[in-house]
Amino acid sequence: MDIFDTIKEQIETNSILLYMKGSPNQPQCGFSARTVQALMGCGERFAYVDILSNPEIRANLPKYANWPTFPQLWVDGELIGGCDIVTEMFESGELQTLIKDAVAQQATE
Repeated sequence: MDIFDTIKEQIETNSILLYMKGSPNQPQCGFSARTVQALMGCGERFAYVDILSNPEIRANLPKYANWPTFPQLWVDGELIGGCDIVTEMFESGELQTLIKDAVAQQATE
């Protein structure tokens, strides 16, 4: 399977997906840590991919997404953004609504 197919499949099969450095329990950079904190603050489960242990995804996801940095949060197949955007959305309450809607939609499928 081509790496772009793998990325597409990951995004399509996980309604909330975070590409990050490390894991939610052990983030390997401050940006990933802050993004995980915001996501965990929403109280829903989410999938993640550690780009440090997946160098091919790390190299190709920026091309796929047309977004150069990590972390990257994807919700319902759409790129939401990185740390700053996710943090701002959390502070405004937007992220909680987005995440709850994604979980509710997944439950009906």
